[in-house]
Amino acid sequence: MTEPPHKVFVQVSPSDRLTPAIPHGNSWTAAGVEVTWSAGEITIGADEISRVALRWDEPVPTEALVLGDAWERSYGDLQWRHLQPERLLPWYWLANNRQTGTTTGMGVDVQPNAFCAWTVDQSGVTLWIDLRNGGGPTQLNGRRLTAAVVRRFDDAGTLWQTLHQAVAAMSSRLPARSEPAPVVGANNWYYAYGEGFDEKAVLQDATTIVELADGHPEKPFSVVDDGWNPGGNGSGGPWETGTPGLFDNLGGTADAIKAIGARPGLWFRPLLSRENGPWARPGRADGSGRALDPTYPEVLDLVRADLRRFSDWGFELVKHDFSTFDLFDRWGLGMGAAMTSPGLQFHDATRTSAEIVLDFYREIRAAVPDVVLIGCNTVGHLAAGLVDVQRTGDDTSGRDWERTRKMGVNSLAFRLPQHNRFFTVDADCVPCTPQTPWELNRQFLDLVARSGTALFVSVDPAARTEQTDRDLSDGIRLALSGGDATGIEPLDWLVNTTPRRWQTSGGVVGYDWSQPWGADPAAD
Repeated sequence: MTEPPHKVFVQVSPSDRLTPAIPHGNSWTAAGVEVTWSAGEITIGADEISRVALRWDEPVPTEALVLGDAWERSYGDLQWRHLQPERLLPWYWLANNRQTGTTTGMGVDVQPNAFCAWTVDQSGVTLWIDLRNGGGPTQLNGRRLTAAVVRRFDDAGTLWQTLHQAVAAMSSRLPARSEPAPVVGANNWYYAYGEGFDEKAVLQDATTIVELADGHPEKPFSVVDDGWNPGGNGSGGPWETGTPGLFDNLGGTADAIKAIGARPGLWFRPLLSRENGPWARPGRADGSGRALDPTYPEVLDLVRADLRRFSDWGFELVKHDFSTFDLFDRWGLGMGAAMTSPGLQFHDATRTSAEIVLDFYREIRAAVPDVVLIGCNTVGHLAAGLVDVQRTGDDTSGRDWERTRKMGVNSLAFRLPQHNRFFTVDADCVPCTPQTPWELNRQFLDLVARSGTALFVSVDPAARTEQTDRDLSDGIRLALSGGDATGIEPLDWLVNTTPRRWQTSGGVVGYDWSQPWGADPAAD
């Protein structure tokens, strides 16, 4: 059982100092805010609120190594690390006591109504409950909000088993997932990068992935990534037609992919528009459009209509991308404790940022219940149960192997326990391009295929050889069959951010991720 905190602090306005709250049994009050604890469930009542901090005075050993998660994708930065009191640990933390070998921790259930993160120091741990609306306070107006449910994690025998049990505990309230079919296919991004491709190239990709699947009974996907819409690479909607002369009939394109033997998928950026309408967020623009505010009902109407249009065209998978950046004007790596710029708020200031994000994901899920949804640049702890597949790491690369090593291997190693509990994990594509060394990419292919997670390949036709085709076919067929029957486990993840030694059903497999000169710092 999770014991209540020893201290509670309240911040009404982001410019206020944290105010100690006065305890009254299992509730605390300060500055017109009431915080209530009931068997780990935290409820907050207030007119206006920004943050609440819960403190447990439970020392963490000096020699402990600590692990946390990430706000959305990880950026090659997940690792066991020495105590760092200011290090923000989104959603959950584990601490490994190197003297006793035991691992314990705490976290919050998925789909909370607040952005939640932890800090860990020698004197104790603090849960930071961010209840802001963008960069300003939320106007709860007396509403009582269940902000989060706290869990405590006990040692389960090994580091890996403890993280698995922690993830299971945090997702225990989700509906049970039926055994999902493997998600495997082609994605053209890492050789096309949104430039210079048309329906002919897309159908060639579909033919390639079907050839490589070599008659496997599970059909692979063929995903049309960014660049198919009239605005071009990275742009926003409207999403009503394809680029004239390149994609004149997307329904016909989807039908042609199916006729080849693959399942069609489509990328889009739901919260960016090239039209400067009344629902754009103030101050949020880039060269390709204006960010939309999903607290306007009209914006959700647009997103629902887009998704249903894609489904009517015949696409069986939709990848929705960029929404965290379009909501907060920051990538997850730069959100930190501030989340977004001060004063940048949503049209509806009566809901927390987390509530707004959750409602947005729920609307997407409800709009196309039978479509396979991939969330990219989506908040993992909020998207759990609302996407089928989650991109858990930043982009790999068809131009620079170091990005694939840093982002892909790290994401897979440290977030693999989330697989088939929160969602199907997607550590991102395996490139097969002339610019990147196949002897390294083929090892990443083997690891992802064994893991049973989503496997997408970006195969540049110019890079295909008899050897690459054999390797790709072996990996794709293994992934379509569900990967390693007993699962895989990184063995050196306590000391290595991109583990090289992995336990598999057939024994320990070693990978060498190093280029001849080692890691290239210029790649960062």
